[in-house]
Amino acid sequence: MSVKPLIILPDPLLRLVSKPVERFDDQLRKFAGDMFDTMYDAPGIGLAAIQVGEPIRMLVIDLAKGDEEKQPHVFVNPQIVSSSDERGTYEEGCLSIPDYYAEVERPAKIRVEYFDLEGKPQSMDADGLMATCLQHEIDHLNGVLFIDHLSKLKRDMVIKKFRKLARERAGRKVL
Repeated sequence: MSVKPLIILPDPLLRLVSKPVERFDDQLRKFAGDMFDTMYDAPGIGLAAIQVGEPIRMLVIDLAKGDEEKQPHVFVNPQIVSSSDERGTYEEGCLSIPDYYAEVERPAKIRVEYFDLEGKPQSMDADGLMATCLQHEIDHLNGVLFIDHLSKLKRDMVIKKFRKLARERAGRKVL
């Protein structure tokens, strides 16, 4: 397994809509392992395949804290099939938008249908942090970032900041 480089805003790859996974094989399982290695290294609690440059509909989540036993979850071709009217708010961050956090309101409970790494259909009822994390990562698969849930002014400020950082990393003079 290996740690993959993260795609960082404003990279246009983050706006791609990911394609469904069609083959459930050893290559997919190895890639899932690479995704976990990358997420744990960052460190984070969720990662969509597009965040490491693969536009496929797969994500990984592990909500275990620090010294707790790992609880890895892989979701292939996930779909939210229902969500509650009740709303919940969490402070979200994103490995592709480092060191930026904001309160985001989303449905408090969801039901997700997906496939496991063997290609077997699964479903999960989620609430709390798991519901938020699933919605955040599924958004990635649809080319949506958590900053898209903020006001236009806040979103534009974040994008402007990350464009400037990208220009600085590229060695161009920033105006």
